[in-house]
Amino acid sequence: MKEKLIKKFSDKSATIGIIGLGYVGLPLAIRYAEVGYKVIGFDTDPDKAKKINAGTTYISHIKDEIIQRAISNGFKATTDYSRARETDALIMCVPTPLDSHREPDLSFVINTIESLLPFLSKGQVVSLESTTYPGTTDEELRPRIENTGLKVGEDIFLVYSPEREDPGNPDFTTRTIPKICSGTTPACLEVGRALYGQVIDQLVPMSSTRAAEMTKLLENIHRAVNIGLVNEMKIVADRMGINIHEVIDAAATKPFGFVPYYPGPGLGGHCIPVDPFYLTWKAREYGINARFVELAGEVNSNMPNWVVKKIAEGLNRQEKSINGSRILILGIAYKKNVDDMRESPAVEIMRLLQEKGAEVAYSDPYVPNFPRMRHYQFNLSSVELNLKTLKKYDCAVIVTDHDAVDYKLISDSGILIVDTRGVYRGQKDNVINA
Repeated sequence: MKEKLIKKFSDKSATIGIIGLGYVGLPLAIRYAEVGYKVIGFDTDPDKAKKINAGTTYISHIKDEIIQRAISNGFKATTDYSRARETDALIMCVPTPLDSHREPDLSFVINTIESLLPFLSKGQVVSLESTTYPGTTDEELRPRIENTGLKVGEDIFLVYSPEREDPGNPDFTTRTIPKICSGTTPACLEVGRALYGQVIDQLVPMSSTRAAEMTKLLENIHRAVNIGLVNEMKIVADRMGINIHEVIDAAATKPFGFVPYYPGPGLGGHCIPVDPFYLTWKAREYGINARFVELAGEVNSNMPNWVVKKIAEGLNRQEKSINGSRILILGIAYKKNVDDMRESPAVEIMRLLQEKGAEVAYSDPYVPNFPRMRHYQFNLSSVELNLKTLKKYDCAVIVTDHDAVDYKLISDSGILIVDTRGVYRGQKDNVINA
């Protein structure tokens, strides 16, 4: 069984199923189609599947022609999960958010595997790419699969290989980012390496799925903790009248022992604001309180409040209050040069400002209309940036520093600017660093 499946991956006669066609799943589907595999992409959103099959993108950094090329190579999107029986590999790229109590919400993972169970058969491999706590693959997926009568490691193979996508980063692609790969059994690992080895330049095999799950969490916790540190340093430096960006730039000249991280308005994206709490939750099961990780989460979660406080200080200098002021948010995607809104701190800042009585608008070249979100809804469209428009506002807040924005135009407008990204490095009279 194992050898037959490995051969299918080697000669590219295998059919690959990608579950979840978002910022992780769609690039992976495109990559498999690029090297010659037949690819079926599964998603619960019929509009998304329809758009993809029409060769139209919904992710700004993935162009229409890339999707069209994948379709011509045999890629097709569907909402029909029964077609999973046609595949040799099923790769799950679904969200793993937090619930209202900031505890892991595995509902997308569980619902997906439950939907696939009726269509699983001997000779398939199932791979989970979602970030999750150590033990998920063993404790949640394996028992459900084996309850169908299929023996993992013999009849069917179970892999954990966490995604490492960095949307909008032109320096790293699905192919060139080294990929962690682990299996529930040694045979599962062999199959996993065959599955990914044809599309990824470098695989990093690991001894167990638990170690791989922990690795993914460590990667993101490393960033969350360091961003939390520099955000706290920013607040301290501000009280002391020191420009934190000058300090970071100077420290970064040290050729060893220092890696620069930059402060911001809070954490965004699906990974960094969420993943650390997967570990702190699981650690409590072992009687451990991961205080260091939780403290970083607390600092980062509070940054939107810090930004609103700095906006209030700036308006007070002009004898204005937030209540009744017109405030323009510049950039609402969670990071520069993408259209991804997941966990964007801009949205929380908008909510806080609106709660305090401000009239809020936004401008973002990547987000023409405010999207539907689970916890927020603003009936807004992006404002076109020009001198006439800018002068209508009491304050402009740089939350996401897209390269396509004319920052000289904004500073020349003379309005109050609250800069959360260090665009101006505090060198303008009308700029407040936040």
